[in-house]
Amino acid sequence: MGQHFLTNRSITARIVDVAQLKAGDCVVEVGPGLGILTEELAGKLSALSGGKIIAIELDDKLLPLLRERFAAMPQVSFIHADVLKTTPGALTGGGPYKVVANLPYYITSAVLRHFLEADVKPASLTVMVQREVAERMAAKPPDMSLLAVGVQLYGKPKVLFRVPPGAFNPPPKVESAVVQIEVYSLAERPVVPLSDKDFFKVAQAGFSQKRKQVANTLSSGLHLGKADVIVGLKAAGIEPTRRAETLTIAEWAAVEKTLIPASQLR
Repeated sequence: MGQHFLTNRSITARIVDVAQLKAGDCVVEVGPGLGILTEELAGKLSALSGGKIIAIELDDKLLPLLRERFAAMPQVSFIHADVLKTTPGALTGGGPYKVVANLPYYITSAVLRHFLEADVKPASLTVMVQREVAERMAAKPPDMSLLAVGVQLYGKPKVLFRVPPGAFNPPPKVESAVVQIEVYSLAERPVVPLSDKDFFKVAQAGFSQKRKQVANTLSSGLHLGKADVIVGLKAAGIEPTRRAETLTIAEWAAVEKTLIPASQLR
């Protein structure tokens, strides 16, 4: 299934250390693979005298091996499912949880959005991803991307350390990195759009054509006249000649407030 199994135990120990687990924590792991990170997580929670791990694995060939390996650890449970078809709140009974995982590269962005946009969000995500993806998540203007906007609306990402290809079997062709996202509670969020759905509708339109002025991309993506978009951008305090990668989260929220009412009239 295109997986690269983490085999370096010093790396798993470091991931668990930076995850800052506490007694009683519920940990959701996506794609446990051969269970090396699961084992480190279980050992940490046992040392803390409490907690549980819910590991989601899609590969039905790995599940019997995992369940046999962890049969003596009742705090570890495995769910055979596509993580993108699960409901995080249902997995955890609506309680607080943390995500710790070596994410499959091909679904990284989708998994992040799945948890960050869930009704019951994790307290944090400590995940290993491609290094370039990690750096994009933590980027600042003028180097923003749609991924950075999607992550930073909900939390504060920080790239913690890099992981070389040799830590995996088979080794990937790219370098990896561990990134941690401290997820805001609703009260902590520095920017709260009128509607998250409309916020992303605007941001997706803005990033739909690279290196073009934001007035042009929004006009095309939202099916609005360019003159109307320019009026909306200026009302939001944004120069129409700017490019999407230069806008802050707060500026995207301001654009949503000025342009979405106009788009809904069309």
